[in-house]
Amino acid sequence: MSLFKHETIETNAGWLIALTMVVISIGGLVEIVPMFFINSTVEKVVDAETGHEMIRPYTPLELRGRDIYQREGCYLCHSQMIRPFRDEMLRYGNYSLAAESQYDHPFQWGSKRTGPDLARVGGKYSNEWHVAHLNNPRSVVPESIMPNYPWLLENDLQYADIQTRMHALKLTGVPYSENEAEYQANVKKFGAEVAEKLNAIDAEKNLVDQAQAGNYDGNRDRLTEMDALVAYLQVLGTMVDFSKFEEGYFAEFR
Repeated sequence: MSLFKHETIETNAGWLIALTMVVISIGGLVEIVPMFFINSTVEKVVDAETGHEMIRPYTPLELRGRDIYQREGCYLCHSQMIRPFRDEMLRYGNYSLAAESQYDHPFQWGSKRTGPDLARVGGKYSNEWHVAHLNNPRSVVPESIMPNYPWLLENDLQYADIQTRMHALKLTGVPYSENEAEYQANVKKFGAEVAEKLNAIDAEKNLVDQAQAGNYDGNRDRLTEMDALVAYLQVLGTMVDFSKFEEGYFAEFR
C-alpha cells in the first residue's frame, strides 16, 4: 500500500511519469471515444413547414460587415457565444447552437466580455441605434467605454472583390453557388429567395440591392462601411425561430 502514497509517487520519477501517462490516457479516451458514436455535433435546424434549413451563409453585404467587424477588433471585447446557463439565457436568450457557427470562418465566439454578448443582438435595436452607438457609443449608453468609430460613416464600402471572398469561403465548405447546379441545390436547401442572395455570380448586385433596401446607415445616396457592419449585426441570432421547436429538442444533440 505504501507504493501509492503521494510521497512515494512524487519522489520516484518513474512511477510519477507512468501514472501521469495512465491518467492522461484515460482522460483522452473519455474525450475521443464518444466521437466515434456521434453522427454529428451540429444540430439539425430545419423549418418543418417548408423543409428548408433555417441557418444560412451570410449574404454579400453581411459578409463584408463581418470582415469589418473583424478588422476593427470587435471580437476582442464582445463574445458571440451564449453558454447554457440560466443567468446567460435570461439575459441574452437561447444558448448558442453549434449550427449557428457552421458557416463562420473563423468563428466569433470570443474569449472575454468587456461589452455584452452579441450572439442574439440582431433585431434587438433599430438601425438608427446601431449607427449612433458605433459613431459615438456614449450618445446611447452613457457608461460605455467603447471607442468611437466615426470612419464607418465616412468610408465608402469596398466590395469589388466580394465574389473572390465568397469563392474563398466556398473552398472551406460554405455553400455559395457559382453555377446553375449549385444554385438549384441551394434552392432546395434554403429556398429560392435565400438561394438568390447566395449566388456569387450576382454578388455585387445583391450587395447593393440589400444595402438600398435596408438603408442601414440612413443615407441611400452612399454605400458605407456602416451599412455593412449594421447589416451584419442585425442578422446575428435571427436565423433560428426557436418557437418552432419543442422544448428540449436541441438537447438531443449535446
